[in-house]
Amino acid sequence: MEFEGRKLVIATMHEKEKDIAPILENNLRVNCFITDKLDTDAFGTFSGDIQRSLSPIETLRAKCNAAMNLTKCDLAVASEGSFGNHPMMFFANAHEEIVMLLDRKNGFELVEREISMDTNMNSSFVKSLEELIAFADKCKFPSHSLIVKNREANFSYVKKGIQSIEQLIESFHECKLKFTTVFVETDMRAMYNPTRMEVIAKTTYKLMNKLQKTCTICTFPGFSVQEVITGLPCSLCHKPTKSTEAFIYRCKECGFEECEEFPHGKNEEIPMFCDFCNP
Repeated sequence: MEFEGRKLVIATMHEKEKDIAPILENNLRVNCFITDKLDTDAFGTFSGDIQRSLSPIETLRAKCNAAMNLTKCDLAVASEGSFGNHPMMFFANAHEEIVMLLDRKNGFELVEREISMDTNMNSSFVKSLEELIAFADKCKFPSHSLIVKNREANFSYVKKGIQSIEQLIESFHECKLKFTTVFVETDMRAMYNPTRMEVIAKTTYKLMNKLQKTCTICTFPGFSVQEVITGLPCSLCHKPTKSTEAFIYRCKECGFEECEEFPHGKNEEIPMFCDFCNP
């Protein structure tokens, strides 16, 4: 599958191309560009102005297809981020970023994701300037922007992309005067959040690594883990745990499968992670 010399549209309006384009151009030898006609906010916003109606993967396809339709290009990349509790460490915040490469010419789709605890995602009601400043300091402001609203959802007042202490204080007073309550949150749009941009870049690198892994039978790109087999035995009681015992690699083109046993370099799990020994 050839990529060199082809045009590739990056489906973004939040300057993600600054980190994504160099990675794609260096690895695929493509010519990246963006279009200012694409409104990715139409698929949903972090601040809640527009609710997301599609799953992350469906949203990525929609972004890629919209960008390709607007530009008459047959190759696109998009990313989608979500923020919330870590799937394993429930009391920690996590950032999941997903990047998709969609090749309309070859009928090929490849997805990679990264779950990171490196995020400043936070939100809070604040009653005073002291609380506001304390929140801002905790969230890496002003290098990372903030949003001020009168409430978390169904809000009537919103100021996004706040990058200076003067603008932050002004928005706080304006909101408090009109609505008495002030809700402040981190702006998670890529161009306003350098930490998120770093995770986008990391996920794009992982996507390129996955693309370079080809099927040993038909050489189709993207030969990757499609199934995780759990059940690694406990070293004490020898009963199966929830830890990974094997990865199943599967080719999306010919269906060839390959099993990698003990992918994390161990054939037993310590009792601490056993539901029987450590319930």
